[in-house]
Amino acid sequence: MQHNIPVESLGVIGDAMANAVEKCVHCGFCLPACPTYSVLNEEMDSPRGRIILMKSVLEGNVELEDAQIFIDRCLGCMSCVTSCPSGVPYGDLVTSFRAHAQQERKRPLGDRLARWVVLETLPHPGRFRLAAQLGRFSKPMQSLLPKQFSTMIDMLPDTLPPGIPLPEVYPAHGKRRARVALLTGCVQQVLAPEINWATLRVLSRNGVEVVIPPNQGCCGGLALHTGETQQAQRFATKIMSVFSQDVDAVITNAAGCGSAMHEYPLLFKGMAEQQAAEDFSDRVKDVSAFLDELGLVEFPALPSPLVLAYQDACHLAHAQGITAAPRNLLGHIGGVTLVPIAESDICCGSAGTYNLEQPQTAHQLGERKVKNILETGAQAVVSGNIGCMVQINTHLRESNQALPVYHTLEVLDKAYSS
Repeated sequence: MQHNIPVESLGVIGDAMANAVEKCVHCGFCLPACPTYSVLNEEMDSPRGRIILMKSVLEGNVELEDAQIFIDRCLGCMSCVTSCPSGVPYGDLVTSFRAHAQQERKRPLGDRLARWVVLETLPHPGRFRLAAQLGRFSKPMQSLLPKQFSTMIDMLPDTLPPGIPLPEVYPAHGKRRARVALLTGCVQQVLAPEINWATLRVLSRNGVEVVIPPNQGCCGGLALHTGETQQAQRFATKIMSVFSQDVDAVITNAAGCGSAMHEYPLLFKGMAEQQAAEDFSDRVKDVSAFLDELGLVEFPALPSPLVLAYQDACHLAHAQGITAAPRNLLGHIGGVTLVPIAESDICCGSAGTYNLEQPQTAHQLGERKVKNILETGAQAVVSGNIGCMVQINTHLRESNQALPVYHTLEVLDKAYSS
């Protein structure tokens, strides 16, 4: 696509945005792959339409406030990247554009307050635990709260599991085959701390020593994907500084975090930290991909047969291109039968903070995902991202369906422990 984007005046992100625009050929393959287009059926709510809108804003032909509603409705799920025959790096465009727009846009007071609460709470496990406890007590007054805060309360579980501190080193069982460092995450530590413990036990069982850097903090993903570049850079700088280089890989067990860490080179593009960001990003691996590549030392089995529906997290399947590895691992478990989910490549509506900022669209996608899951007849759901797990659990509760939702490593851990 030809353009007149003033690249030089936009700084280092100008090249990234112009490159994505140039590669788009208007073919339309992205339309049926886009969750918001499938729900809203509007050209401007498709990747192709948003690319034209962002191009037009950058060229000065469309006002930012006229385009922003459609850009905000983008989930950032990257399903369009998977379906694009031209290789448009849509993620580079939308992430950079949101950072650019954040400097100029004016948000209503309620939106600014909700955004501040989210970005100052979710990345900090201690603050989030306190906020979640307060939110549970606010449920009787929920109808009196603004929509954004009411949605936050809807997402909270009835009880929070106790947090058990992780060790700084978890030794390998038997002969050591690898040494890795684990990103512990933020929200996951509060809502599902057992995922990290399951990850440690499974890695150890397969001869992997795990280092857990203390006080590592947030990966910066939530800030990065909402245009808060400086906050994202602060988090990323700390992450890169506390993770030692004497490990075989930096392991993530949350697809959103892994995707964000792979975007560090874009986050620090043109800065002194760019090379360090590229080196660090190259070492980041999702735990399912790492284990699949390493190979399990033994194939575990569950005590009784279990039918599982595997839900592809968008930031694992589309952003990182990992679909086979988790299925391979689950397929090695004796007694497990995997069943496919219809529209498995369509987002569940979680997408970081999307289900808080765009609750109506997120709700439609969540209902659609749960309907497709229930139609499989599975006895449990498996995914590789805490955001997806929370979203699916929320809509299962709304449907009065008591279907367990597990992380891939939790299923492996159950099999090894049986």
